[in-house]
Amino acid sequence: MKSILVTHPSHFVRGPDGRVYAPDTFLGTAFWARYLAGFDCVGVVARVRPVEAIPPETALADSEHIRFHDLPDYVGPRQYLRCRRTLKASVEQAINDYDAYCVRAPCPIANLTWRALRRRGLAFGVEVTGDPWDSLGPGTVRSAVRPIFRRMLVRRMRVQCREASAVAYVTRETLQVRYPPNPGAYTTNYSSIELSADALIQSPREDFEAAHRLIFVGSLAVRYKGVDVLIDALAKLNRSSLTLDIVGDGRSRPELESQVEQLGLAGQITFHGRLPAGDPIRALLDQAHLFILPSRAEGLPRALIEAMARGLPCIGSDIGAIGELLALEDRVPPGDAAQLAQKIQDVLASAERLRSAGQRNRERSRDYLADVLEVRRTRFYQQLSQLSVSNKEDDTA
Repeated sequence: MKSILVTHPSHFVRGPDGRVYAPDTFLGTAFWARYLAGFDCVGVVARVRPVEAIPPETALADSEHIRFHDLPDYVGPRQYLRCRRTLKASVEQAINDYDAYCVRAPCPIANLTWRALRRRGLAFGVEVTGDPWDSLGPGTVRSAVRPIFRRMLVRRMRVQCREASAVAYVTRETLQVRYPPNPGAYTTNYSSIELSADALIQSPREDFEAAHRLIFVGSLAVRYKGVDVLIDALAKLNRSSLTLDIVGDGRSRPELESQVEQLGLAGQITFHGRLPAGDPIRALLDQAHLFILPSRAEGLPRALIEAMARGLPCIGSDIGAIGELLALEDRVPPGDAAQLAQKIQDVLASAERLRSAGQRNRERSRDYLADVLEVRRTRFYQQLSQLSVSNKEDDTA
């Protein structure tokens, strides 16, 4: 029986029934089941917090073939440093139960796992999901140790990619340049997105003559999504007819709501909180006229691809792999509210521009349909399955 251990940076909860629940449906059992393409069981190393009641809008994450190894539910660099010894011991113990390994980088948990594997001389694979140079850049995290963690994560991810036997990137070329693999490694690229055929709008949209409704979808847990920049841009536009729907939740939401109040935009901006994936979010996307992703850092943004699949014109920061998705004319420098406001005004001024961008985005999103990506993902996991054979030989040598 072949088994694989996977790291993940998200926060999970363990309910009173002993089961593990994910923060949203995306990380439910279907996400982990994809690894079963090459293995009989999957172990997950992640932060898990015990709760007395199962929170709403969560999804069951474990199963008979999916097992979680609970790590302390630390938040931020300082808490990580305080519980690092416990984290290290838990990771070392988890490794003993598996014969193949996949670290999802960048993440401090991935770093601990990689170092343990390195000490034992075990082969492993890496799934590169983002860029710590961008995600820990200025304005993203309020912490005195942010610059230290930024440099450390970049250095370590470069070494991880160089030492891995197999590397999968979420980008076609962007992250490959900054974090190159070993020349002898198996490499591929795919997104974690699960874009089903019904997520793709059937025909191009035409309803842009009176465009006024903006939308953002993403986490409010961290500042690097740039929602504060979008709010400032809306204030600079000074157009009472413009509205903005913000879909997502997190610890920065109160601060953003306060910003909205101070700028006098309460009547124009609606915070919807976290919504279930699928129809609830698609309904809002279909009512909107322009999707905005003003991130200070990104890998390959899932929310942007989903908006593109609905035929929405989009504006995004010229950061990470957004350039692989959007045309240059639809991108702005990150963190610049004035340029974002000007871009929004220019795009909304032309119904023809909105229509053509929406059609272009819809066609571009086809590259991320589930059946297209599944082939590359499955081959990668099968490659990791072959590594398990060499790991077993090392253990018996």
